[in-house]
Amino acid sequence: MKFSWRVALLWTLPALVIGFFFWQGAFASAPADMSKNTASTRMTYGRFLEYLDANRVTSVDFYEGGRTAIVEAFDPGLDNRVQRVRVDLPASAPELIIKLKQKNVNFDAHPMRNDGAIWGLLGNLIFPVLLITGLFFLFRRSSNLPGGPGQAMNFGKSKARFAMEAKTGVKFDDVAGIEEAKEELQEVVTFLKLPEKFTAVGARIPKGVLLVGPPGTGKTLLAKAIAGEAGVPFFSISGSEFVEMFVGVGASRVRDLFKKAKENAPCIIFIDEIDAVGRQRGAGIGGGNDEREQTLNQLLTEMDGFEGNTGIIIIAATNRPDVLDAALLRPGRFDRQVTVDAPDIKGRLEVLQVHARNKKLDPSVSLETIARRTPGFTGADLANLLNEAAILTARRRKEAITLLEIDDAVDRVVAGMEGTPLVDGKSKRLIGYHEIGHAVVGTLLKDHDPVQKVTLIPRGQAQGLTWFTPNEEMGLVTRSQLRARITGALGGRAAEEVIFGKAEVTTGAGNDLQQVTGMARQMVTRFGMSDLGPLSLESQQGEVFLGRDWTTRSEYSDSIATRIDSQIHDIVDECYENAKKIMREQREVCDRLVDLLIEKETIDGEELRQIVAEYAEVPDKSQFVPML
Repeated sequence: MKFSWRVALLWTLPALVIGFFFWQGAFASAPADMSKNTASTRMTYGRFLEYLDANRVTSVDFYEGGRTAIVEAFDPGLDNRVQRVRVDLPASAPELIIKLKQKNVNFDAHPMRNDGAIWGLLGNLIFPVLLITGLFFLFRRSSNLPGGPGQAMNFGKSKARFAMEAKTGVKFDDVAGIEEAKEELQEVVTFLKLPEKFTAVGARIPKGVLLVGPPGTGKTLLAKAIAGEAGVPFFSISGSEFVEMFVGVGASRVRDLFKKAKENAPCIIFIDEIDAVGRQRGAGIGGGNDEREQTLNQLLTEMDGFEGNTGIIIIAATNRPDVLDAALLRPGRFDRQVTVDAPDIKGRLEVLQVHARNKKLDPSVSLETIARRTPGFTGADLANLLNEAAILTARRRKEAITLLEIDDAVDRVVAGMEGTPLVDGKSKRLIGYHEIGHAVVGTLLKDHDPVQKVTLIPRGQAQGLTWFTPNEEMGLVTRSQLRARITGALGGRAAEEVIFGKAEVTTGAGNDLQQVTGMARQMVTRFGMSDLGPLSLESQQGEVFLGRDWTTRSEYSDSIATRIDSQIHDIVDECYENAKKIMREQREVCDRLVDLLIEKETIDGEELRQIVAEYAEVPDKSQFVPML
């Protein structure tokens, strides 16, 4: 356990206070002679006077300035033996001394010792010294902690991490799958290393580069690669680190950041998640946040203001470019906007090759096969995929990652953890027909994506899954493909109704119906694929701070809204009837496939197509990307 001076001091200070009071109580009023100032019994002052009148007192010793006395007297109850008793004397008894002289009693006054005063003086001096020393060390230690008392004077200073020579351990060779973005940024590195190559022809160094793309595509990794390649001073900070609760602190931090950058020019400033500080000004109910807007204004001025910032390149990353202020995006501030999108099949293969360097793969594993099976995966998804496969390999005590671990890792990343297999029964057979309904309809529709596999192994919230292989090479989707996807999504509900009847239809198609309704609405309102004509009836813009769905407003009349609902209903109904027709015609093959699925729990797409081909003509889907 790591020792903490701060915790030790917090416990020490209360101990010092308690010890001080014990010290005062123990030594401040120490008696003069503890050996003589003792007696086994006590006697009242009145009885002491009676003994004095009866000539029974032999000697008296006064202590504590005359407040107490130790008396030696003959006790008649003890056969007149001499007894030492303690007597508390009144505050003023001047007649006592006269009476003692009259009775010829020996008496003596013992002065008080000064030990208590000395210890009290030492305690009064030592305790404040220890207290001040402890507080000094406490504040000195806490001043080095983030947000500690010592940081009050540095509140407006920049929190950017600075590296004179950024050794991130990442080079451009370690970044794969985004070649276009790498080319754009390699020019920035060349600008920093060989500026004369560009200035000779009148080119000027770009002031800012904005990296835009979905999460996990490698924007921050690219910034690390630039820092590792350029060999110039590198500042890195997050957009949220500028803004505090006090107005003006963010602007002060921006000024301090650019002041340090100008002192170390040429250099690079990397601002991650810039949308935290660069959002549109004056948006939302009641205006914007004054602190955030002042910070953005200062950032705009520093990037391209009256003074300029020659030799400083700002690289920013965001996955929300739609919320950024227009003044931030203009040339002169962010001269380049580099889109970092999800990689294609070639890019995924390159990413897999990078992340497989430190993985022990079985010779039978083909990275190209994995790349084809993971359309839409980002670089972070692929890295997580291989890591999950490695974890499964270690859990199963294998020496190398095989294709089985890759398959299970893909399913786990996409759909969730594997659940407990279903017990044979009516529920399992019903789910089997639901999934086979998706698979058979998707296989027999020419414009539908080919089936990859069907499984009854639960994953996440799904009791069964049907996987399709989308065609990533086709950037545009046709009307027939959209209708085929709607029909395929309704295949599960159609199978339940045809096989078991309307009374046995389950809630398993809930997610399918949401997707179907969304696709049909987009066909009508966005893509103009209905009888309403080529019209875009819904705007895709909304208030970015209030929620897009909440602020969406109708841009058409009530009569058009009624027609939109009617068109959506017609599209879904037509596709549903088509799915039920296929189920009625292919009842025999569905029964065979369900029996096989219950027995094996998973059917491969190629095996499924071969069985369906025995009962019906399977359309050629060579336009789709084949599975290896």
